[in-house]
Amino acid sequence: MFNAAIKAVDVVLNVSLSRRTVLCSIRHYCKKSSKKLRVSEALEGSDVGSNITVEGWVRSVRSQKDHLFVHVNDGSCLQPLQIVASSELNDALLTFGSAVEVTGCLKQSPSRKQPVELLADQINVVGGCDTLEFPFKIKERHGLDYVRQYPHMRCRTNVFSSMMRIRSAASAAIHSHFTERGFIQIHTPVITSNDCEGAGELFQVEPSGQTTEPDKNFFSVPAFLTVSGQLHLEVMSGAFSRVYTFGPTFRAENSQSRRHLAEFYMVEAELAFTQSLEDLTKVMEDLFRSVTEQVLDRCSEDVDLFHQRVSPGHRAVVEAMLKESFTVISYTEAIDILNRSSHNFVFPTTWGCDLQTEHEKFLVKHCGNLPVFVTDYPYDLKPFYARDNLDHPLHTAAAVDLLVPGVGELCGGSLREDRLDLLTARLAQAGMEDTYDWYLDLRRFGSAPHGGFGMGFERYLQCILGVDNIKDVIPFPRFSHSCQL
Repeated sequence: MFNAAIKAVDVVLNVSLSRRTVLCSIRHYCKKSSKKLRVSEALEGSDVGSNITVEGWVRSVRSQKDHLFVHVNDGSCLQPLQIVASSELNDALLTFGSAVEVTGCLKQSPSRKQPVELLADQINVVGGCDTLEFPFKIKERHGLDYVRQYPHMRCRTNVFSSMMRIRSAASAAIHSHFTERGFIQIHTPVITSNDCEGAGELFQVEPSGQTTEPDKNFFSVPAFLTVSGQLHLEVMSGAFSRVYTFGPTFRAENSQSRRHLAEFYMVEAELAFTQSLEDLTKVMEDLFRSVTEQVLDRCSEDVDLFHQRVSPGHRAVVEAMLKESFTVISYTEAIDILNRSSHNFVFPTTWGCDLQTEHEKFLVKHCGNLPVFVTDYPYDLKPFYARDNLDHPLHTAAAVDLLVPGVGELCGGSLREDRLDLLTARLAQAGMEDTYDWYLDLRRFGSAPHGGFGMGFERYLQCILGVDNIKDVIPFPRFSHSCQL
């Protein structure tokens, strides 16, 4: 087509034009007369018979004597668009991984493997790819451990591009879920002066470079990267009955485990006029079901990729979680179950101990491999804000964790201590009364019973997809001794 067009232009204009000049003119004309589509839009087939342009990256190239077959993907969906072209359009730069712009006519495909294909008039290599140095090979299936070594390149793989679409859909579903139920989104600060969890695993914020006053803090007080937006949500719950936040949180935890990150995302909600743990567990369960159903519906092809290649058989686990009601047991019942088992735990299971991952996973399996709410933890295990149940001699707090298959703890929450005298006494006992005087003000002026919870977003993705390592469900993992890019 291009050779004929060039000759026609030469004849009509009767001038000597360079082949490159004419080619650029024809390309410009083709672009103007074609409709630019994403690959996902082209595959829908509504533009069959139209001239279109797609842009993306080459997933495969197969050259025959007369024809060239190229698969192009732009990240909008898992399936690539097949390009069919004359072998004359083959180019040494047209390789696996190269960035291309393709223009042609969209046609119904004679093959059952794809609904449509693009009969290309033009293939323009926008950016070449050195296939010898490129870390991913076209005919190899790379494991997640291998792909993780290339954080700047792993989005080019099918599995990780599927993960990013799922992550995006899950984020949108979370916001939709809360909005539809009357929650107000709060942008809680990343830099804070409080340690909500009280565990001391904080990253302190300091200005870079030299300062003329090295003993002075930039904010006049020590400041840290947030471990939770909860306390700021509690402030807002004094004026809005339902609030939530969804953003990054940080832990200076020196861990190389498959479950921990130094930077991760948390979904947190706070509800005013909440007087029972059942109020919180209903919201947690509703959130899990609603978001998961939306993800399975909107990203079915991407989720299937994980359930077939990464975690075979996990789809049945997810479907069971959506079908069956979540179990509720108390911490005391959980310890009794663990003590009566014949399992040889690494960590001892006595009343008052904190539940470890091995305990959490055992409890989930004991309850039919379904999500389990564990309620009423020992008072001394929980932070200062957890409501005292005033039950003696055990002495528990109105706190709850949601344990799920394959992960262990997914959500943690509690009713907040709204009784000023009890909260004041506990802060005084911990020597934090002056630091949290503003927090006591929340109880002095129009206080209402309230409670809330947090859900680890990456752990949620691990749970529904069956991914073993948390570093494989976040774009750029941050953990001890590793901060690439």
